[in-house]
Amino acid sequence: MSSTTRPSSGSPSSGGPTSDESRPRKLEQSNPDYDPNIVVEAQNLTKIYRDFWGRQKVRALRSLDLEIRKGEVFGLLGPNGSGKSTTIKLLLGLLFPSSGRALMFGKDATEVRKNERIGYLPEESYLYRFLTAEETLDFYGRLFDMPAKLRKERAAELIEKVGLTWAKRRQLREYSKGMVRRIGLAQALINDPDLILLDEPTSGLDPLGTREMKDMILELKAQGKTILMCSHLLADVQDVCDRIAILYQGELKELGRVDDLLKVGEETQVRFKGIPESAHAEIRQVIQKHGGEVLSLENPRTNLEDLFLSIVRESQQRPGHRSEGARKSG
Repeated sequence: MSSTTRPSSGSPSSGGPTSDESRPRKLEQSNPDYDPNIVVEAQNLTKIYRDFWGRQKVRALRSLDLEIRKGEVFGLLGPNGSGKSTTIKLLLGLLFPSSGRALMFGKDATEVRKNERIGYLPEESYLYRFLTAEETLDFYGRLFDMPAKLRKERAAELIEKVGLTWAKRRQLREYSKGMVRRIGLAQALINDPDLILLDEPTSGLDPLGTREMKDMILELKAQGKTILMCSHLLADVQDVCDRIAILYQGELKELGRVDDLLKVGEETQVRFKGIPESAHAEIRQVIQKHGGEVLSLENPRTNLEDLFLSIVRESQQRPGHRSEGARKSG
């Protein structure tokens, strides 16, 4: 699937307003609590898949409440079947919720015009394999009605950013999986979006490519972009995300800042230098006695992988309960 599709104009069925910005203004007026610093909001968001006869088949998402703020990198985590993909599709307006609301920029997620401000990198990049990198970005630029000169400049800039200048005239069918991933990111950025959704952004990348991808995510954050990313590679999430939400069987189990969630509040860690190992057990007084220096006195941290596994295991043991985690903040 590609990133976003340019809405048709004029026809109400296409989602395009008949007068400039008429629909967005109506939506914002209908939402007096709209906060421009909240880019994505889920309000009691629920999705139930039903069979042919209308009977409940799967409750994929259960009463999800969360907010993603302007300029942050937000991680959405969970094992397979936890509701991550359903959440993304609801936010993109590809699915309709069974109950609750999904809001993007203060507007309902089904509002087509919001797509002009969004870039999307799906887990599998469904790109035209017979096109070159330059032709691919030109194609997606046309979907956003970008002028030819701007398309050419933007394509050249993005191809260089993702490190594919040397292969810009090769057809995508000749690309490795990692190269396809890079050009997939470029097409997600072609419209200079305010919100970027990344599904497994480092999939198929080697260690160097993974590091470069994470650096690009941090660079986008520095530019004021808002990023929502899903990943099974917890170390990647830990490196770039400000806050995370962990889903399990469609329920929100944990939500908060990465630093706070990984803090082990019941323990204190002391770092010091300049003294022999024989003095390690005597803590601060002995450190001072031997002329050492206390470098830090802080709460040690677990890692995101241990946090993730502990929440999933606790959820398996106590279904229906929100995880209290194995940590207490200091």
